[in-house]
Amino acid sequence: MVQYNPKDWITFIFRFHKSDTFRQLIPMMIFMGIYSAAIAYLELSIWNLSETSLVKNISIMHGMLGFVISLLLAYRTNTAYDRWWEGRKLWGTLVNNSRNLACKLAAMLKEEKDKKYLRFLITSYASILAKHLNNETIGQLLFDDVDLDLKENKHVPNQVAAMLFQKINDLYVSGKITGDQLIVLNAEFQSFNEVCGACERIKNTPIPYSYSSFIKKFIFFYVMTLPFGYALSLGYLVIPVVVFIFYVLASLELIAEEIEDPFGTDSNDLPTAKIAANIKKHIEELL
Repeated sequence: MVQYNPKDWITFIFRFHKSDTFRQLIPMMIFMGIYSAAIAYLELSIWNLSETSLVKNISIMHGMLGFVISLLLAYRTNTAYDRWWEGRKLWGTLVNNSRNLACKLAAMLKEEKDKKYLRFLITSYASILAKHLNNETIGQLLFDDVDLDLKENKHVPNQVAAMLFQKINDLYVSGKITGDQLIVLNAEFQSFNEVCGACERIKNTPIPYSYSSFIKKFIFFYVMTLPFGYALSLGYLVIPVVVFIFYVLASLELIAEEIEDPFGTDSNDLPTAKIAANIKKHIEELL
């Protein structure tokens, strides 16, 4: 995730970060500039359409469709940001519940061996969930040279959660914690699976294909018809105007595509690895 100072306007305006859509759209912007120049040349020099009112009226269509496309892109961007923000809240919940669980276990347990094992599992869950959501291969976990036997062809976060609950149940059976304490710990255990399931829901259910495809087609045909409507009134100034309009509309769609899946490796995705590292640091301090 890109770290920045939101008050530094000068840097925002004159610096092009690698995550900026400008870099991604340069080839298409060049194409749109050449295309607009060709249409303007044909209308002004070859076809001599300066006195034709029919072509001038195309700009009226663009005015009406511009309002529609602005509503579509606003809804598209808001929907994508809601998914990103929900993912951030879910990982915030994981941070808080991991700390709460560590605080309770630190007070309840007396043997350092039990604390060490649970500290290892709690910190491992966050890092494994981050890799799981990013479709990374997850290797075996080793604790005191003991292979925890994680199976990659199965749901790895669930396996770690099961080990965690199994250890707590063993502590109850052995009398190291009471039944009331087991009930107190249950909410944090349950929240781990709830966070995982909610994150998987965001990742596995993207914006419907038909909706995303329609917006892209709408933007394409809208921009491709702009030179026809404005070449007569703007002349060759239609070239930078069309390129700029394309840059704005296409950038909004690219940004929405990037943040609607907040668990990847894009520059604006959630820093899940960093959050997992912070969880590890805090749990080791508490437990």
